[in-house]
Amino acid sequence: MDVFQLRRADDIEQAVRAAAYAEDRQGAPVRFLAGGTTLIDLMKLDVEKPAMVIDISRLPLDRIEPTSDGGVRIGATVRNADLAHHPFIQEHYPVLSQALLSGASAQLRNMATTAGNLLQRTRCVYFRDVAMPCNKREPGSGCSAMDGYHRNLAILGTSDACIASNPSDMNVALMALGASIDIQGPEHARTVGIDDFFTLPGDTPQRETVLEPGELITHVTLPPLPTGTRSCYLKLRDRASYEFALASAAVAMTVSNGGITVARFAMGGIGTRPWRSPSAELLLTGAPSPAVFEAAADELLRDARPRPQNAFKVELARRCLIHALHMAVDGRSIP
Repeated sequence: MDVFQLRRADDIEQAVRAAAYAEDRQGAPVRFLAGGTTLIDLMKLDVEKPAMVIDISRLPLDRIEPTSDGGVRIGATVRNADLAHHPFIQEHYPVLSQALLSGASAQLRNMATTAGNLLQRTRCVYFRDVAMPCNKREPGSGCSAMDGYHRNLAILGTSDACIASNPSDMNVALMALGASIDIQGPEHARTVGIDDFFTLPGDTPQRETVLEPGELITHVTLPPLPTGTRSCYLKLRDRASYEFALASAAVAMTVSNGGITVARFAMGGIGTRPWRSPSAELLLTGAPSPAVFEAAADELLRDARPRPQNAFKVELARRCLIHALHMAVDGRSIP
């Protein structure tokens, strides 16, 4: 691990000012630290080499607060365990609780935070191995995964520069729920919908979100869900615990008089970002049936670009989504 400067922020404005000054005027890479469950690992591997680390763990961003319209506002430093077990989340957003509890271990969930999970980096083995070329880690060096080990990598949203998958379970649920993300920058604050927060790799795989230098995530807000909303999270993986998804599906749908009036879903494990398909969602409106669910799955995967080792993900993702849709319609939870 390289030498770095550690600063502790006393308030949000101080944190973003310090980050902006270091990055803009000194050219020094800066990272914010809360739980550190991903950042510290990557610093030990020399993947992340920040010149400055700003500790934000003591900022007043650890609250879960219902909003006046019936939604909920989640602070950036809320621990994953606290969020998953919060009564309001379990009652109104069970898909988020299920997604969080399916990830990592109890020990990691006790440390990991909401904003940290949003910014979680890929588990591509070449990204984490500094001896191997990786466009995400070192732009222009090449992508070792293309002709190397890529079984767990993406089949949607890939480019010639990168096929790394987004590893988060929480992000998939937030995408299905239509979350918005509050961001504080050195000049102004802004709110970004989660559909616009994650970027595709294209020719710049090193850029994974729309965050600008010095910007800090402060809150994640979930809108109120209509009466009659049913949701579930289904995760398929090589083993039952402490494993990343090969394919996962978060579904939130409103059912009225036996028909689906609104449906929103996202998938994990198969995309370079949490993957949503509005065109596939539109096919679900109306009377639910196996044929309708199959059509939605086919639409979702229409532009899949698998490689030899992960071609199985096309059928796996298809079955995952269809099963999750059946579970949501039936009001079933994860066994």
